Amino acid sequence: MSNSRPCCSGLFSGKLTQSEAVDLAAIFRVLGEPVRLQMLSLIAIQPNQEVCACELVEPLGLSQPTISHHLKVMYEAGLLDKQRRGTWIYYRIITEKLITLKEAI
Repeated sequence: MSNSRPCCSGLFSGKLTQSEAVDLAAIFRVLGEPVRLQMLSLIAIQPNQEVCACELVEPLGLSQPTISHHLKVMYEAGLLDKQRRGTWIYYRIITEKLITLKEAI
């Protein structure tokens, strides 16, 4: 018995363009580091979604330079914004970027 229907239906065009997929993959690589996910989680639970870099040292058990490195990587990826206040730098989540990540998948 022969079926004239093709075996597979055609795929609809994807939700992401190739350029968008490349950009998002770079951000997912940044978040592939477990400590960065922990940092993002700690920042997210703060009332104003903001922390001073120094506040992450104790809960994560890492040195200040290591914390600063990871925050810088997330800042450069566009996940965080930063503001200098005296000698301290405060980091805030860019919620629009997280929404974009959530909607991408």
